[in-house]
Amino acid sequence: MEMISLENELKNNSYPGRGIILGRSLDGTKAVAAYFIMGRSENSRNRVFVTEGEGIRTQAFDPSKLTDPSLIIYAPVRVLGNKTIVTNGDQTDTIYDGMDRQMTFEQSLRCREFEPDGPNYTPRISGVMHIENGNYSYAMSILKSDNGNPDACLRYTFAYEKAIPGEGRFIHTYKCDGNPLPSFEGEPKLVQIPNDMKEFTDLLWNSLNEENKVSLFVRYIDIATGKYETTIVNKNK
Repeated sequence: MEMISLENELKNNSYPGRGIILGRSLDGTKAVAAYFIMGRSENSRNRVFVTEGEGIRTQAFDPSKLTDPSLIIYAPVRVLGNKTIVTNGDQTDTIYDGMDRQMTFEQSLRCREFEPDGPNYTPRISGVMHIENGNYSYAMSILKSDNGNPDACLRYTFAYEKAIPGEGRFIHTYKCDGNPLPSFEGEPKLVQIPNDMKEFTDLLWNSLNEENKVSLFVRYIDIATGKYETTIVNKNK
């Protein structure tokens, strides 16, 4: 698979929707996660990321303007022991609860489908990072309608058992802007992961469409110690 420029990929797509990037720093010492949200409606744009325990959650920036919280207020990131879960919806809790009961990532998602927001039927994208005894692996999942048909759910899981230094995978909800919004297609995209968290955060935030971007989360986890650093950027301040 050809490695693409994350900067070009984002700058040339005004609306990838919500995106997850998981990978490993170039020097091999850090497990890296990023999650961003975008919005076209006032309700979607009226959000910020805030920390919650070892994870984060979305919160209305102006509570008086919040209309329907069902698909926009959730915990995108939660930590279960040596696992970090990143998703674009409340399936974070589904995965957390399932894996806490010794189910696999894939098994935990069997009870979930794409979002009930026809005609878009937004895909549910999810990722889990696993660090154990100096080893780091990760997996990603997308649950999407069958070409816009809400009667059928397509389930894809991509497992990366050996996280390669300097490499990451990028998956997002929408192929591009549109009405209805077309779902992401194919495998998660191969992208480069730098050593410097600020460099990576700036690249992502500055490449996202200025009008549509809402919030960004980036975390670098030391594979040897489990200690982590987190950056949150919110358009609403």
